[in-house]
Amino acid sequence: MGHQTNLVYKLLPLEDCRWDSFLQEHRHSSVFHSKAWLQALRNTYNYEPIAYTSSPSDSPLRNAIIACRVESWFTGRRLVSLPFSDHSEALVEDSDDLRDLFAELETTLLREKLRYVEMRPLFGAGFASSLSKSVRSYCFHQLDLTPTLDSIFKGFHKDSIQRKIRRSEREKLVYVEGNTEHFLNQFYRLFVTTRKRHGLPPQPLKWFSNLIESFGSALKIRIALKGERPVASILTLQFKDTLVYKYGCSNAEYNNLGGMSFLFWMAIQEAHGAGLKVFDLGRSDLDNLGLITFKERWGATRSTLTYTRYHARGDSGLTLIAKPSDWMSIAKQVISHTPSQVLTAAGKILYKHIG
Repeated sequence: MGHQTNLVYKLLPLEDCRWDSFLQEHRHSSVFHSKAWLQALRNTYNYEPIAYTSSPSDSPLRNAIIACRVESWFTGRRLVSLPFSDHSEALVEDSDDLRDLFAELETTLLREKLRYVEMRPLFGAGFASSLSKSVRSYCFHQLDLTPTLDSIFKGFHKDSIQRKIRRSEREKLVYVEGNTEHFLNQFYRLFVTTRKRHGLPPQPLKWFSNLIESFGSALKIRIALKGERPVASILTLQFKDTLVYKYGCSNAEYNNLGGMSFLFWMAIQEAHGAGLKVFDLGRSDLDNLGLITFKERWGATRSTLTYTRYHARGDSGLTLIAKPSDWMSIAKQVISHTPSQVLTAAGKILYKHIG
């Protein structure tokens, strides 16, 4: 007998009372599925998260694929699972359910004439589909926090990581953490200068203030001070047994003091002490060899993240999601010489269209 298609229902995760308990129980749920993350996406960019499930509203929630509708006159209308998220696994165990739920996404794509549906799985492969596809891959790193702290430290690269941690101690860097407006302002000043250095506009300040409002104490801004001067900062999120490194920035003049390594080590010790099992170091572009090397020198395990876009029209063969071309290097040169206030204003306009 052939597969009998099940009904597919839509739900709003931010309003469904089943969502939190479903995430707590599902082995593949991450911070990016959480109500806190989804709330920040909606409050900042007006992206409405929708989950597709085979579970009726009057029964326990047993599966879901979640996506946000991105409406942009500039970059087009599409479904993304999920915007600004490093990964977003389909929370589905049964292959028949997975096929039914993705078929509903395909139907939505065709019916509403969207540009594409983009999936960002962490564990799963691509979905079987007759639609044309384009792909883009990234590196992903996670550090196992279950060994002893001594074993974890010994797994760090002796010259690049252990030495920098000891340097930060000799320099008497001071560690502070919090999520108040004071900490956000210190972080954001470093963040804007770092993004400018990398030739990129910063995400709007509103995004970070909304993250703080949504996550509360599960979000920490960690700052390394030399005297009273902030020299490095990272923003981390906690969800279930995982600490997620999401954003980092530094004052380049003080990078030799080991501020970033100091902050990572402090975060690792705190997470280990709290009984967390994983430090999620996030994704890296394949051509960002410096960042990939930095993460691997912490003893982190490397894997590949592959994003797939499913298109309603176009070539039926597998192509690559377009990477920034030569014009991007020119744009980065221009951005690096653009006043910070102008970059910040540009970020407020641009990021809603990027998703």
